[in-house]
Amino acid sequence: MRIAENSTPDQRHGIASATAAAVDSDHSRALSKIESLINSLERHPPTQPLLDSFSSDLKLSLAVISQLAPFPNSTKILVWKLSYRLWNVCVDLSNASAAKISEEHAKLRQIAADLLFLNSDVEGIPSPGMKVALFFYKTGLIWHDLKKFDSAEHCYENATDLVSKIEIHSMSDCDEQKLLLDLNLARSRAAWEISDCNLAITLLNRSKNVLFGIAGNYNALANQYLTFGKMLLSKNEASTVNQSLKLMNDALELCEKGLRVVKRTEETLNLKELRLKTLRFIAAAHLQGDEFESVLKCVKVLKEVGSDGDHHPSLSVLAMKAWLGLGRYGEAEKELRGMVLNKGIPEGVWLSAVDSYFQAAGTAGTETVKGVFLGLLERCHVSAGAAVRVINRIVGKGMTGVEGMKVRAKVVGELVADERVVALFQGEGAAKERTTMHALLWNCATDFFRSKDCLFSADMFEKALLYVPHGIENRILRAKGFRVLCLCYLGLLQLDRAEEYINEAERLEPNIASAFLKFKIFLQKKDHDSAITLVQSMPNCLDFSTDFLSLVAHEAISCRSFSVATASLSQLLNFHFSGKPMQTSEVVVFRTLVTILSQDQANYSDILKQMKRAHARQSEIGSDCFFGSGEVGRREKSWFAANAWNCGVRTGQEKNYELSAEFFRLASELYGIPEDGKAESNDAMLCKSIILTVSAIIAAEKHKNGTLLEAEVRETIALLARAGKMLMSTSGTMRKSDDYVVDAIEPNFFFLYTWSACHLHSRLSDTGNQQLLLVKNFAASKSCDPKQLLQIGYEASQGSQFNPEVSMFALNACLSSLLVSPSPDYETVAIVLRKLICVSTICKGESDDDSTFEMYKQAYRIMVGLKEGEYPIEEAKWLATTAWNRAALPLKMGHVDSGKKWMSLGLELATKYPVMHGYRACMEEYIACFETFNGGDDGERSRMAS
Repeated sequence: MRIAENSTPDQRHGIASATAAAVDSDHSRALSKIESLINSLERHPPTQPLLDSFSSDLKLSLAVISQLAPFPNSTKILVWKLSYRLWNVCVDLSNASAAKISEEHAKLRQIAADLLFLNSDVEGIPSPGMKVALFFYKTGLIWHDLKKFDSAEHCYENATDLVSKIEIHSMSDCDEQKLLLDLNLARSRAAWEISDCNLAITLLNRSKNVLFGIAGNYNALANQYLTFGKMLLSKNEASTVNQSLKLMNDALELCEKGLRVVKRTEETLNLKELRLKTLRFIAAAHLQGDEFESVLKCVKVLKEVGSDGDHHPSLSVLAMKAWLGLGRYGEAEKELRGMVLNKGIPEGVWLSAVDSYFQAAGTAGTETVKGVFLGLLERCHVSAGAAVRVINRIVGKGMTGVEGMKVRAKVVGELVADERVVALFQGEGAAKERTTMHALLWNCATDFFRSKDCLFSADMFEKALLYVPHGIENRILRAKGFRVLCLCYLGLLQLDRAEEYINEAERLEPNIASAFLKFKIFLQKKDHDSAITLVQSMPNCLDFSTDFLSLVAHEAISCRSFSVATASLSQLLNFHFSGKPMQTSEVVVFRTLVTILSQDQANYSDILKQMKRAHARQSEIGSDCFFGSGEVGRREKSWFAANAWNCGVRTGQEKNYELSAEFFRLASELYGIPEDGKAESNDAMLCKSIILTVSAIIAAEKHKNGTLLEAEVRETIALLARAGKMLMSTSGTMRKSDDYVVDAIEPNFFFLYTWSACHLHSRLSDTGNQQLLLVKNFAASKSCDPKQLLQIGYEASQGSQFNPEVSMFALNACLSSLLVSPSPDYETVAIVLRKLICVSTICKGESDDDSTFEMYKQAYRIMVGLKEGEYPIEEAKWLATTAWNRAALPLKMGHVDSGKKWMSLGLELATKYPVMHGYRACMEEYIACFETFNGGDDGERSRMAS
């Protein structure tokens, strides 16, 4: 506020002339400096910020003047005029600028006040102390606005010191009386700002002495009490409620006193309004302190005061909250429903009431909230934002309770589906609220979906779609809604409805997600042909990613739709072959494909095909690139090799020997892949795989009653020779002792190798010596078993494969091995002896042969000392009878000594077993007759022998 400079009784004169006449040269220079600075300020553009030099120079001049005090009265008057000019120029600059008052501006005002304070005892000016106090008061207000509370407090204290010298009762000027109250209130506010609450309240209490019966003063002081009370109440702390109530009661008491003192009607209106306002805040304070009965009393007083009572919107809210606090929900509901009838209640008020009611009543209050909201729709305009807030309150903070959430969701569904509610969100003006409502319903539906409640989830997703416009710009959002609805109905196994939604989504936004959901529907319907067709068309989608083929395969596997999974993985392999970078490695795809095919035994041909493709692929791109490097690559390669081995075993058990041979051949190739710089990765398994491959080839030939061509035989022998080299190598990395077989592979495989090699070599005319060498190597090994030698010897003695040399060696080695045993198996010994005698007979005929005779004698020596039955009786009979019968030919030929030798041997063999008593008797009788006629002619001998 600008202060008039002609408030003094003297006429204004030029400063220079007045100074020259009234003061000495020091005063003149200091005042001239101040005047010069004020002149510069008066010329300063209002739009430019004030320079720091103004205040600093003025402070320097003020300091100089202060040192020259005391002054003559004329000089004091000049200082007052300069102070007024400085103050007014500050006012003019402030009024001309739209910017907030700066700190520099406040410093200039402070200097103006200090100039007056320096000469506050001037004569000739009415009430100089009050005027200086006014300057300090106004400057303090500026410092207060700048949050410089220490400077503000300093100004207020200077002003207080000045007015305290004046007798209050002697004041008659209304402005001076008001200044006293304003100064106390300003000091109180400053003390409050620096958290000196006790001083602030003390100053308010002092202010009760300077009201002077003026209505405005009562109003200002009561309002300040109320303001402090509200500030304490807003802290929402239990410890401040009582102090807040005390301040508000003081405010209410001031209003009551003011109404008793003030008689003019127009002056009482403000006090009455303030009294009602104070009562409402007192009720709020009681509510915060959980004094619900007191709240209801305050509300009752407010409604009954005056002729018509107070109809402020907050009264219904206060009453409702008090009833809720007392647990009387019926009364609270009445208050809430009563608010619907009051069209003057602002939207924010009844929304706050709905929040409070629902917070207290919980799920049980959903129907009431619904009724109140729909009632408001009928009586007054409700904004879309209010609808969002109500729905948000009903929905709550997620799945806190399943049953309660379902009740809330049912009410929400009914509300948001109401045509009147939907109409609130029409138009561009409600776009933000419409988006919020959609998000709210979508999140609620998502909570149900996560809890696997697809029915409620589908209902909420459908309601969310009501808040998505049908325009082209929203088609993606609508398509997203249709896709999640498809998922919900898939979960409910309502496949036809799910298909309807996904078809609609695909129409709006054809993409890979829609194709995948349609694929899931086909799987559920077991429409495998349509599913495969859809998989093949997926790469045509604009947002196609090969990851979806992996996802499709996993989905098909989980539904046990193996044909679909196979088709998807085959499609994925095509992308690998094209060289496209893939997230899933090629070896994983092949492994998964083989695993799927392995679920059905009828797929062995397909398994072999895919595993051969995998082997060819690794040969093409390299083992490390295909299988991977390090331990991972080793495990992948081992899996494929082991799987080929297992398939070979299973097909062999099923007598599908051709496939078995292919699997074992593939296994040998996989086991033969070099690893870590070694020539062979797994020599033991490679060797065994080759042996089983050859065995399966031989078994397939026998099973089909076919015959291998000579070229095939030689090829198979060459393959088997690779295993033989590893078995017999003395320098290979696998060999760990003098006998490789025992340490590296199972003994049976060495036998199988020997048997297969002998079998194949027997087909060729130029490999006889090779057979014998193979058998000798086997017989010399620690893993050799007599029964295996017996089998080799037996095989060598049969049909077109007859090789007496091999057979005799194998059988003799077998016999030797049996006899050195601590407990010989005499049944096997007997069989070996018989076979040896038969092979010898075939080779040398029935003629007298010492080697054959020696075999019989060996059998006799073996039987000597055995208990009856240890040596098989039938075999003993066979030996005895065949030895006796061998005498026939020599006797016919006239070789009596040779015949007698065989007869004697047969008799000796027969005497070893009592069960052959009849045989022995006949033999003895015949020999006796033979001896009787032994001296006769040759003809008689011949007749006797026959």
